[in-house]
Amino acid sequence: MEIIQTVQPALPYVQIILSILLVASILLQQRGSSLGGAFGGDNFSSAFHKRRGAELFLFKLSIGIAILFVLSTFVNILV
Repeated sequence: MEIIQTVQPALPYVQIILSILLVASILLQQRGSSLGGAFGGDNFSSAFHKRRGAELFLFKLSIGIAILFVLSTFVNILV
């Protein structure tokens, strides 16, 4: 319990940094989708696509950042 009380003042800053990183990692994943897809148009060419290399790393990184953000939020709620 003492560890949580030492981390509590830094939690808002950690959440801000994690939220910025999460938004950036999600925005970097927007690959090759046409403008028509943004407005509800058909974009079947990108429906089946296997992630490889840097794209796979960015995908897994965004999942990890999201998990860290949710955990930091739970810790902030419990304190």
